[in-house]
Amino acid sequence: MLSVIVNTMETLLKNKKYSSLRDVLSTMNEADIAAIFEQIQSERLPLLFRLLPKDLAADTFALMNTDNQELLIRGFSDNEIKEVFDELYVDDAANIVEEMPANVVKRILKNTDPEMRQMINEILKYPEDSAGSLMTTDYISLRPKMTVDDAIKRIRRTINEAETIYTCYITDENRKLLGYLSVKNLLLAQREDKICDIMDKTIVCVHTLDDKEDVAKDMNKYDFVTMPVVDDEGRLVGIVMFDDAIDVMQDEATEDIERMAAISPTEESYFKTSDIRHAKNRIVWLLILMLSAAITGAILTKYEAACSAVPLLVSFIPMLMSTGGNCGSQSSTMIIRGMSVDEIRLKDFFKVVFTELRISIIISIALSAVNGLRIWIMEGDLKIAAAVSISIVAIVIISQFIGCTLPMAAKRCKLDPAVMAAPLITTIVDAASILIYFSIATRFFVL
Repeated sequence: MLSVIVNTMETLLKNKKYSSLRDVLSTMNEADIAAIFEQIQSERLPLLFRLLPKDLAADTFALMNTDNQELLIRGFSDNEIKEVFDELYVDDAANIVEEMPANVVKRILKNTDPEMRQMINEILKYPEDSAGSLMTTDYISLRPKMTVDDAIKRIRRTINEAETIYTCYITDENRKLLGYLSVKNLLLAQREDKICDIMDKTIVCVHTLDDKEDVAKDMNKYDFVTMPVVDDEGRLVGIVMFDDAIDVMQDEATEDIERMAAISPTEESYFKTSDIRHAKNRIVWLLILMLSAAITGAILTKYEAACSAVPLLVSFIPMLMSTGGNCGSQSSTMIIRGMSVDEIRLKDFFKVVFTELRISIIISIALSAVNGLRIWIMEGDLKIAAAVSISIVAIVIISQFIGCTLPMAAKRCKLDPAVMAAPLITTIVDAASILIYFSIATRFFVL
């Protein structure tokens, strides 16, 4: 569908049907327009953007990728920059400024209103991963002594300056947060009712320096559309919107997936990251894992005599290593996921270990029974079947123990638990599996 629209626009541009283009764009959602603009040839982008109505242009600009935003800003006149940024919400403007080169930032700030410039600088002073950097200062605040009628009048006066009116925040003259009130409850109240009598005084908020991932988790926990942000003195300085929280959760999920695949996280998209950068992000961990695998080779060398005496032992090594790696990976994945959503905490260490122990016993008995029976029927050697079956029990239990403890150990050491994921777990478990297998097999065959 997207390619059809892009082709249609290319045709209209080629035939200079600008009025038709304007009509088509005016009926579309800003997110769809931003996606289409990514497919349009860059030299045609400024013309298309100028065909957008003023309000739609600003909303679309906020959703465009950084490269296209920079391209447009460099081609904008000073007046066009002012028009676009005057229509943006403060958090969107701050995000754009943060991504731009210094010379572009200088031009943007030069052509924005002093008030907007001050609010952008206020947001940019906070650490990148903090709630302060994520918030917007465009919110509705009310006073506790206002009547419902006064509050509605205030909302009408300031509605164009606020990013949302779903939740209004009640503050005193020093901007200290006292509570909040939904517009639904406001409309259901009597016109003469006081705000202090109908507001919710249960305050749930975050601090400006709180980690933005924790903010996103809190918003999910309390099912909030917005989250108030306060400073050290409890004064309301901004709110975090749900769409920004979703972006944080998406970024964190992407980062965890990359770490779990033993890849250093990158902020750029796949195609915008250079080949050299891709290789650099992957090669360090691949080198570590490759060198770590040498331990497995050393263990095999140690038991070379056993392999020579009973060659059949060697044929079961891949199966045992694979089983151990898979069990360890499953366990680590569940633990990492549980820790990421705060279902599992460090204090649950022994509870987690005991749970995984029970699970591993059930799994190991089932796997060892099936493999023991298979080997006995196919190979006709009861001693080999017994050695492999007992090895599977030990390997599964040890693998799941490693898989559940390493992510928690990483968390305890202030590291990302996702680092202790499949590749690293598999490498450790491979060495442990070989060691366990030959330790048991040599007892059976007295090698």
